[in-house]
Amino acid sequence: MNLELNERRRRVLKAVIQQYIDTATPVASQDLARSLGVSSATVRNEMAALEDAGLLTHLHTSAGRLPTDAGYRFFVENLMDRAALSTQEQRMIQHQFYQIRSELNQWIHLAAAVLARTAQTAAVVTPPRAYESRFKHIELISINDALVLLVLVLHEGSVKQQTLPADPNTTQEQLSRIAGRINELCHEASAKAIATIAHNQPANQQPLSNFEVLVIESVARAMQQFEEHVNELIHHDGLLEMLHQPEFGQVTRVREVLSILEGGTMLESLIPQALASDGVQVIIGGEHSRDELRDYSVILSRYGVNGDVAGVVGVLGPRRMAYPRSISSVRYIAGVMSDLMGDLYGERKIEPSE
Repeated sequence: MNLELNERRRRVLKAVIQQYIDTATPVASQDLARSLGVSSATVRNEMAALEDAGLLTHLHTSAGRLPTDAGYRFFVENLMDRAALSTQEQRMIQHQFYQIRSELNQWIHLAAAVLARTAQTAAVVTPPRAYESRFKHIELISINDALVLLVLVLHEGSVKQQTLPADPNTTQEQLSRIAGRINELCHEASAKAIATIAHNQPANQQPLSNFEVLVIESVARAMQQFEEHVNELIHHDGLLEMLHQPEFGQVTRVREVLSILEGGTMLESLIPQALASDGVQVIIGGEHSRDELRDYSVILSRYGVNGDVAGVVGVLGPRRMAYPRSISSVRYIAGVMSDLMGDLYGERKIEPSE
């Protein structure tokens, strides 16, 4: 955020945000005056200037100030102190993961549980996947005179099956030859590339038959559907930690956060953004594209190995989030997960940047 503030206003804004994060109560000028060693009148003037700049607001005339989304953004980018996890915390987390280092399925659950406890809010984790699917091979198996079973294997190990109509005169030997040709044409290709093959006859080769086009189109569709649904696999933990926050004292807010975490669809749109980005991503309140998330902040980081296999770890909480602690927690857990992935795949890990 390109906004020039003098040193005193930066100090006042930082103090307001830190106190509001700690107390969940609008901050009065007299409270800050004592902690900053200046007069209440001076603090009131600086608060008024910060409100004019859109960084603070108040609920009614006599109330104290609280941060706006823009205020939180300025704090995260310019004012907050780093809050690295203690050496003892790091060792404890590493020990927990070391005990299950060979059990990938348990990493996800442990990462969410550890992150929720460390950041004291809800945590979300997606499993490491190849988010752009790659073709490995197909098999075509005759079921009866009119049906063929298409078995599609993707590069990261997923297997998809579906039945296709076939010419009654097609033999299993012919089906195997067709599968072999398609395997050559689609080798290591993405869904988008395979869809192009279906509509562009290969040069200097025998034209594709109608059945071959049907198979290739079916493969492209299956891969696209796989990519669309892979983000639904979002594991979460820390609901109780989140509900301890005063923002969730009302039943309607509890239902709202349950819908966000249990439904998963509201968070799905954030996963591709995190996978395509380096470092820790912080999305605050009104910066979300979905209205249901406007009262929340989300902190996400990609983890995995350089290449196609990656996942996302992060936290969801109220806008009044302990940003330094939460960002450090997400960054550290992402680093631990990347180390585990690097050991498993023997490849260069993704380094969560600052």
